[in-house]
Amino acid sequence: MEIAGCHSLQLSYPSKCSQLHGHNWIVTVHCKSRELNADGMVVDFTEIKNKIHGYLDHGNFNELLPFNPTAENIARWICDQIETCWRVEVQESEGNIAVYEED
Repeated sequence: MEIAGCHSLQLSYPSKCSQLHGHNWIVTVHCKSRELNADGMVVDFTEIKNKIHGYLDHGNFNELLPFNPTAENIARWICDQIETCWRVEVQESEGNIAVYEED
């Protein structure tokens, strides 16, 4: 899914990313289950879109999320929102992708 949003990063070193700036984030959510539900799904994609896209799209991630909104932290947060999720990829720009996986 694609999410438009802005953030600024609080870093331990000087960076232009400390200024408020935006991205069109590309998010890939991987879910798994040993069994499918009664509808033949692991999870309805609409549920994922509502929880993630519906909350973050066109928002200021610094205001919406209770942590430094790095791509890595955002990936972890997304994974925590979906019960069957085990892996999330967050691309903030071409070639810059963070991956979070649960053990």
